[in-house]
Amino acid sequence: MSSQKKATVISTSVATLLVFIKLAIGIASGSVAVLASAIDSLLDMAVSIFNFFAIKKSEEEPNEFYHYGKGKIQAIAGVIEGTIITMSGIYIIYVAIEKLRKGTETTLLTPSIIAMAISITVTYILVNYLLKVAKETDSIVIKADALHYKTDLWSNAAVLAALGLVYITGYDSIDAVFGLGIGLYIIYSAYGIIVEGVEILLDKALDGKMVAKIGEIISRHPEVTSYHWLKTRTDGSTNFVEFHMVLRPNMLLLEAHRIADEVEDKIMALDRNKKWVITPHFDPYDDEEVNIAMLHGKPLVDLKQSID
Repeated sequence: MSSQKKATVISTSVATLLVFIKLAIGIASGSVAVLASAIDSLLDMAVSIFNFFAIKKSEEEPNEFYHYGKGKIQAIAGVIEGTIITMSGIYIIYVAIEKLRKGTETTLLTPSIIAMAISITVTYILVNYLLKVAKETDSIVIKADALHYKTDLWSNAAVLAALGLVYITGYDSIDAVFGLGIGLYIIYSAYGIIVEGVEILLDKALDGKMVAKIGEIISRHPEVTSYHWLKTRTDGSTNFVEFHMVLRPNMLLLEAHRIADEVEDKIMALDRNKKWVITPHFDPYDDEEVNIAMLHGKPLVDLKQSID
C-alpha cells in the first residue's frame, strides 16, 4: 500500500472515531460548537474514504485510453473536498444563527470539554502525520486532507474555548458565536483547496521559480544554442514539460538525443519526489513565431512559404 493510501486509511479511522465521540456529546449537550465539529468530522470521514479511491485511481498507469494517466483525479477530488468543506461551513453558520435566535441551553459541559480535549490531541497527531506524507508525496489530496484536519484542529480548539467560557460565565450564546466563527473559518480554508484543484485542472504552469530553473538548465547546456516554447503543467503528482531547443543544423540525431537526455536528467533532479514527463523538440533554428502562428490555426504550408 502506498504512503498516500495508508494516510487516507488512517485519517478515515481517526475521523470515524471522532464522529462517534462528538455526535454523542453534541446531541446530548445541545452544544452547537460540538455538533458542528461532529458534522465536520463526519464529512472528514466521507472525504477520506473518497480520497482513498481517488488516489487509487490516480495511481493507475497510462493506457490506450488515458495516455497521460489519471493523475488529475486528485485535483477533482480536491475541488470536491473543498466544496464539501464549504457546505459544512455554511451549515454550521446556519445552526449557530438558529441557536442565537432561539437561545438554546448548553448542557453536559464537563463531558463535552473532555471529549474536545481528546479530539484535539488525536487530531494534532494526525495533522503532523498527514503533513509529513504531503511533503514527501506532494499529493494535492493529502495536502487537502492535511489542511482539512488542520482547520479541524483550530475549530476544535475554538470549541473547547467556547465550552470553557460557557462553563465559567454561563452565557450559552458564546457557544453559538464561536460556532459562527468556526463556520466562517472553515469556508475560508476551503477556498485554497478549491483554487489549487481548479488550477491543476486548467493546466496552470508550474511555479514561476521552477519554470525559471528549467529554462536555466536548458540554456546553460553548452551545446544548446537557445530554447523557446517552454510549457509546463502538473496533474498533482506528475510534472509535464515540453520545450523546443535550437541545436546545430548539422548535428547528428544521436548527439541531439544525448543532449536531450542530459537536459532531462537535470530537470528531473529539481524534484525527485515527482514523476516527470519531458518532451523536447529539436530545431535547427528558432521557429517560435511559426509555433505561435500554428497555435492560431495558420496552415504549416503557408508558414513554410513565408519563411522561404
